[in-house]
Amino acid sequence: MDLEKKAKEAFVDDNFELALDLYTQALLMDPNNANLYADRSQANIKLNYFTEAVADANRAIELDSSMSKAYLRKGTACIKLEEYQTAKAALEVGAIIAEGDLRFNRLIKECEEHMAEEINELSKKVTPINLPSSGSDYVNLVTETAKDVNTVHDLPTAPSKPKYRHDYYNTQTEVVLTIFAKGIPSNNVVIDFGEQMLSATIDMPGEDAYHFQPRLFGKIVPEKCRYQVLPSKIEIHLLKAESLTWTCLEFSKDKVVPQKIIASSGAKTQKPAYPSSKPKIDWDKLEAQVKKEEKEETLDGDAALNKLFRGIYQDADEDTRRAMLKSFTESNGTVLSTNWKEVGAKKVDGSPPDGMELKKWEI
Repeated sequence: MDLEKKAKEAFVDDNFELALDLYTQALLMDPNNANLYADRSQANIKLNYFTEAVADANRAIELDSSMSKAYLRKGTACIKLEEYQTAKAALEVGAIIAEGDLRFNRLIKECEEHMAEEINELSKKVTPINLPSSGSDYVNLVTETAKDVNTVHDLPTAPSKPKYRHDYYNTQTEVVLTIFAKGIPSNNVVIDFGEQMLSATIDMPGEDAYHFQPRLFGKIVPEKCRYQVLPSKIEIHLLKAESLTWTCLEFSKDKVVPQKIIASSGAKTQKPAYPSSKPKIDWDKLEAQVKKEEKEETLDGDAALNKLFRGIYQDADEDTRRAMLKSFTESNGTVLSTNWKEVGAKKVDGSPPDGMELKKWEI
């Protein structure tokens, strides 16, 4: 039974942890399978790993932009993260692709209701001013207001909320930082990289400029860092100077943060290590251990010889493989050559061991 089928069965049985691990194994074998990313996104949603679910849905959309369920997963996870505008944008695309699917319409309506609630909450915070009815009242109002202003200046001010929200996740070689800024032209974005610094500026006409300039958790390789301005966000790829898991984005000298070294692996793909992710089985390490045991396994007789031939064939180039197959087949298993120039020019005759005679069997 293949891994994808096992994962689906585990999901149906409400064993979401197992389903998640099986989908991750399947992606190691097939790293460009959009369907697997979309299904793993759903498993992450069931486990309340909403940031990971959005990342998996985004990857599925990158691989197959016509997959409606990937937009559904992204919209669902973004609603849970209270990113209603991002959710609505994804759901509207999915509704066009899957015309008639009422799930999209229901979730779009839910996004609109939440957005309307946010607007109402903001309007309630605006305090109406009652204008004075006479000149003396106006003078008194100005005097009292001046007193209030002086009093306010003596109070500590609360830090303002950042204009744009940001989030990040780890891979083995880089940290991917996302600034959720929608509809920003690329010529209004300036990104600079330092050895352990990042400077991101968004300067829109008629608006206060947005600046994000953190000292980073670890060192990066500035010349190999890059960024991309997308319709709904700015995605910044920070190439790590060392293979460490960043437990936070910004450096803090007051707080010692344990650093977990990421084991190197030859796997083609890996699941991003999010700050909120739970510990999982290290499938890369397990695969490397199995390969090591197979390589160190001691065999005797024909088994040892077959293992030797398999090793030669596996590491050989195309011409060497063709030579081995042609010589072995034409000689009835008595000759194994790796020289294609010699083997390819003529038929390979059988060469039985001393004292034995080669016979052809008629069928």
